[in-house]
This record gives sequence, structure tokens and C-alpha cells, in this order.
Amino acid sequence: MHTTLGSLQCTVLPEADPHLPCRAVVVLCHGYGAPGNDLVGLHGELLTLKPSLSQVRFIFPQAPLSLADMGMDGNARAWWHLDMERIVQLQRTADAAAIEELETSEPEGLPHARQLLLKLLDEVTRQTQLPYSRVILGGFSQGAMLTTDVTLRLEEAPLGLAILSGTLMSRDTWARKAKSRAGLHVFQSHGTQDPILPYVAATHLSALLTAQGLTVDFTSFEGGHGIGLAALRNLSKYLDFIVAALPA
Repeated sequence: MHTTLGSLQCTVLPEADPHLPCRAVVVLCHGYGAPGNDLVGLHGELLTLKPSLSQVRFIFPQAPLSLADMGMDGNARAWWHLDMERIVQLQRTADAAAIEELETSEPEGLPHARQLLLKLLDEVTRQTQLPYSRVILGGFSQGAMLTTDVTLRLEEAPLGLAILSGTLMSRDTWARKAKSRAGLHVFQSHGTQDPILPYVAATHLSALLTAQGLTVDFTSFEGGHGIGLAALRNLSKYLDFIVAALPA
């Protein structure tokens, strides 16, 4: 089902009345340059691995910015615009200075994207009558960065966070905000040969969250910037585990 939540166009699965009861909600945000439906295929794959997830509503928002003016495919979207020169420099060197800059900076467009996702979550909790403690946030790459940022800033802790090939940024702010999320169970995955977002930066993010009292299940896989098979399998186990633990 296609609908608008807040001001974001979304695909909602399974297709049903969005006001019908569900056990939990998973919100998955796609990465930079991908179409809005990029992660929708994960729904079927996750349910094949864990049929019990049929009790969960999955929401796949489309990022607000079109990248057509940048010469990309007309369906390419972004949560915020990237400094492409800095990304290229990071890919070329991936040295300590470049990684330090990546981990300490906050993208200019992040606050706006954050507000859009917060409005979506307000609408989701209103429609479902579920608290944030039954909402799992997650995403891939830029979508993972956004949902990590929002998870650490919510007034109430969500049920979980799934970071698929994301990275550390806004380090000081995230470290401070993460203290209020002690005990949160997080899933994180990253390819050891990722040419876009260095693997070492992902381990820095895992270490930061762990130091603040969060539990991080980290899956590394031999591959690049994507979602490996091991990551998909372990994501399904993670989602199944934290949803099964919810009271009836």
C-alpha cells in the first residue's frame, strides 16, 4: 500500500488498513541515490526467514529530495545532499584525518530530514496507537545515519535500531545523547571492504554506542557497500527476537 505519513510518501506492508492492530512497526529508510522503494524487497526476504514477522508492519519512506538535477536517475532520492568532493576524498584516502572529519561533522540537511522523520513517527504512533517502545527504526547507509540520529534524540526510546552499512557522525552529540538509550538493543552490519563508508568508522560507531550502555549485535561480512546475506539473516533473527519478547 502506498500512503503519505507526515509529508513523506511511503510503502506500507503488509497491505492492509493502516489503522488495524499490529504487534510492532519497523521503519526502514533507504540510502542516498536509491529510489524510494529500494528496501521494499527486504520485506519478503525477512518474512521468508522469519514468518513470525508477518505480525509486524513495515514502513518504507521515500526520501524528500530528488537527485534528477544532478544527472542521476529520475527516481534517485536523498535525505540530504552530500558533499561529493569530500566523499571522493574519503574514498581515495580513507586516512585518519578524513575519517575524523566524517565522524565529527553534522550534515547541513540533517536537521530538516530529522524533522520529517519525526513527523512520520508521530503519525505512525497515532494511527497504530502503539508507543515508541514498539517501533524499530533502521535503514541503509544515509538512511541508517538518519535513523541513528533520530533514535538517539527521541523523548522515548524505541524498541530497536537497525544500522545497515551506516557510519558515525556528529560524534560528540551522539555520545551525549546515547547515554539516555542505555539498554537499547541495536543491530549493526557492515562490509569489511566497503569503499563508500569505511569499515573502521562503523566499528567506531559500535564502540561509542557500547560505551554508553547500548547492546550492539555487530555483523561484519566480506563485501562492499550493501546488505550481505549474513547481515540479512542476522537482521531477521534480531527483529524476531525483540518482537517475540514483547508482552502479548
